[in-house]
Amino acid sequence: MFDLAIIGGGIVGLSTGMSFLNRFPNSRIVIIEKETDWATHQTGHNSGVIHSGIYYKPGSFKARFAKEGNKAMVDFCEKHGITYDVCGKVIVAAEKAELPLLDRLYERGLQNGLQVRKVDSSELKEIEPHVNGLGAIQVKDSGIVDYVQVAHKFAELIRDGGGELRLSTTVEKIAETENEVVIETNRGTIHSRFLVNCAGLQSDRIARMAGLYTDMKIVPFRGEYYTLSPEKRYLVNHLIYPVPNPDFPFLGVHFTRMINGEVHAGPNAVLAFKREGYSKQNIDVKDLVEVLSYSGFWKLAMPNMKEGMKELIRSFSKKAFLNSLRRLIPELNESDIVPTEAGVRAQALKHDGSMVDDFAIFPGKSSLHVCNAPSPAATASIMIGNEIVNRISERIAGRTHVQVTM
Repeated sequence: MFDLAIIGGGIVGLSTGMSFLNRFPNSRIVIIEKETDWATHQTGHNSGVIHSGIYYKPGSFKARFAKEGNKAMVDFCEKHGITYDVCGKVIVAAEKAELPLLDRLYERGLQNGLQVRKVDSSELKEIEPHVNGLGAIQVKDSGIVDYVQVAHKFAELIRDGGGELRLSTTVEKIAETENEVVIETNRGTIHSRFLVNCAGLQSDRIARMAGLYTDMKIVPFRGEYYTLSPEKRYLVNHLIYPVPNPDFPFLGVHFTRMINGEVHAGPNAVLAFKREGYSKQNIDVKDLVEVLSYSGFWKLAMPNMKEGMKELIRSFSKKAFLNSLRRLIPELNESDIVPTEAGVRAQALKHDGSMVDDFAIFPGKSSLHVCNAPSPAATASIMIGNEIVNRISERIAGRTHVQVTM
């Protein structure tokens, strides 16, 4: 009998396992992952940004955990010799109409207790000589790291602490009582006193398998990227973001320095036709029908149809994608960008079409289900893991089952 079973070997699941063993070093835990390696989905297709928390509502768990997680991630990398770079970023207003939005974002950064400062166009040219902008916010605490490497270090620490790691293990059935969870897999049955579901793109399905139904469904959005040719990487010194469009629930195409020296440009945001659909050719009929028959998807899609069509055009037109990038760096040419790996965001949508803004956790009889942990979850992973373990401790102490939105 295990004390804790965790479904999902991404960075949040592994962080939770690491935190649990730190708190209860003599406990027995098992991490269950259906793939052949750790961190192969959202973590493994992540931009690698150590976020600051500037975009998130003051007081929200995203805002707090991003800020605290930023420091925790840097400290972890320092301790374990993982390469990172606190390179900073600029959020750029390319048009006059964006300046009031930039001012509001700056105020939010101050409310969230971040090191932010406004820069004018001349100062922006000193920071990013090739960027077109009327003004910007400089966010000094943003950085970059390889989250796959971080996740593998989490797994190593779990193993060293006596935890059991099971790859290539697919969950097929879950039976849950007040005192035990029985998890049937393709590689045998697992008995545990408690379960944590960190299954990311499959998290709502795992929750339903355990008998938990929520007012949300995971809808996969693919983000497609280009990479700058090596001879054009000099165009980007830091992380370069546009001012987010307040009428569209994504951040817009931006430039990301990667820890391996590459510079990625993107993403757009289009519906993926498979939960783990990293290319246009990845189609799963069951996944697609589930989304298209979900009222929440259409309630989100219809008001955003104009922006959604722009995203779709960018998906099929390199020229259109380039035009979006040239708003920030006008001297880019079509030959300067090359398609690279896409990512898929597991975004929880409610039936009314609203996107779940914050991290969300739901309790079962002997379980906790992380059903919304998109960006900045990697940045916040250590803090999310600690929070989950706090809540397990409370549950073990016999507190009441209350739905919790982080």
